[in-house]
Amino acid sequence: MFLGYNKLMNILDEFDTIAAPATPMGAGGVGIIRISGEKAFEIINKIFTNPEFEKGKFKHGWIVDNTGNSPVKIDEVVILPFFAPNSYTGEDVVEIQCHGGVQVVKNILNLVLKNGARLAEKGEFTKRAFLNKRMDLSQAESVADIIHSKTSDFAKVSMKNLSGVLKEKINDIRNDIFEVLSKITAGIDFPEDVKEPEYDYLKERFEDIISQIDKVLKGANTSNIFRQGASVAIIGKPNVGKSSLFNALLSLDRAIVTDIAGTTRDVLRETLDLGIPVTLVDTAGIREDEEVSTVEKIGIEYSKQSLDEADLVLFIYDASKGLDNDDSEVLKLLERKKHIVIANKADLVTERSGDVLYISALKGEGVEELKELLKQKVCDINPENLDFVTNTRQQECLRKARASMEQALLSAQLKELQDLISIDVKSAILALDELTGELITDDILNNIFEHFCIGK
Repeated sequence: MFLGYNKLMNILDEFDTIAAPATPMGAGGVGIIRISGEKAFEIINKIFTNPEFEKGKFKHGWIVDNTGNSPVKIDEVVILPFFAPNSYTGEDVVEIQCHGGVQVVKNILNLVLKNGARLAEKGEFTKRAFLNKRMDLSQAESVADIIHSKTSDFAKVSMKNLSGVLKEKINDIRNDIFEVLSKITAGIDFPEDVKEPEYDYLKERFEDIISQIDKVLKGANTSNIFRQGASVAIIGKPNVGKSSLFNALLSLDRAIVTDIAGTTRDVLRETLDLGIPVTLVDTAGIREDEEVSTVEKIGIEYSKQSLDEADLVLFIYDASKGLDNDDSEVLKLLERKKHIVIANKADLVTERSGDVLYISALKGEGVEELKELLKQKVCDINPENLDFVTNTRQQECLRKARASMEQALLSAQLKELQDLISIDVKSAILALDELTGELITDDILNNIFEHFCIGK
């Protein structure tokens, strides 16, 4: 069953006051406990030595436990009061800033819970912000993206979503659809006073709306790569510098490097931040040799598997020796894979081919150039040009809206009855309302916020 805002808001009347740590549990300079709900100030007044809060002013004092014969000081704290509706959740919110440390935070949290709050569920603070219309669903989802960002670029683009860029774009598209629907509806309901819109007008408007949706969906693949990352495998025959390149790209000595062929026996993986999260895979050298040991054979099979699973392959060979038959055999495995051909040990050669990237993994020559090329190959859209990112759920809503508009366009081209056309137009609006959360199911809502951490 779909729930609109009105019904969802009724649930708020039954909400308890909640509390949770807003900072990670562990040793640190500051720990923060957040309380939200109608009893937030009632609770803090019971355990704080300096109440009587004013808007925009923090208070300094002590958290005390008054349950015994005499008050027991727990910690010296700073209290930040936020009065509804001007808070993160839209409710009364109190934030207790105490000294960092697991036990200190636990002691204060337990005291808050003992005085009338309950422990917040995952994402419950942000869920209440959504239900109180402090943000739409796309902005709420961006909070999780920011928290779980693996790269700086993804964090920056997610911040654009939080500022409402995606929300505004979706609302613009929805308003355009609603304008057309209004004209169709007026023509149907008041035929004596209002003419039905011309079919040429409908076709023009539907095509424009589909184009707008396509522009949002254009960045879907890049959005998914930002969120999920990409896999890049380093492939080549033994002893051509795969592990040296692996270490050079990571700027650390992660893989063992020797002059002995077949040193790498297992697959090594590390994350490389190129603005997008890249899982860099160092593999065993691929060779067909009867003298290869059983262990090395297993490593080679792992290499081939990593090759198949990779989004991009870096094929590397020894520039000082040139491409030989063994290199060519490995290169044949990449005929249907997106790959970059790299000539390592470039410091040992004077002549270079124009269609190959020359590097020296040992001396760092060409490594930065390779990183830029990697970024272009894995993600062909500059993150600076992205106004927003979308997740799988949002993309599915957009595709549903597009499919409805495609059907409406086809019906307009066939000049079908406009009351039938209006059904598809309404479906497109409902799909966009599902994206922003104006219309959403309990199951979807719970699934979204279950991926948040407690305290957010």
